Amino acid sequence: MRFDHIIKFYDKSERHYDPKAHGYVGGEKLVSTLHGNVTDVGTVKSVQLFGDYKQNSLVIRLYAAPPKWSYLTIDDNKQKYVLQTMRKPLKLITLIVGESNG
Repeated sequence: MRFDHIIKFYDKSERHYDPKAHGYVGGEKLVSTLHGNVTDVGTVKSVQLFGDYKQNSLVIRLYAAPPKWSYLTIDDNKQKYVLQTMRKPLKLITLIVGESNG
């Protein structure tokens, strides 16, 4: 298994609404960059796990767990992914993520 993708984890918990500024302040902060293995969940497995096939889900395998994060990007693409499921088997951390609209 190759860990040939760069996964960047971002946290946006600092972002909040400021009534004086009439908008959101604070931004998104890069909290971790890790190498990972990325594969597609597939239609059959997606239906088994989630009951339907609504979004493009990916399986990401990592050697270490990232700190608290809100979304991730893969290989500096603009598409954001949010956590659906996380598992910790014996050796690796496994994340199942889905595409985010925001």
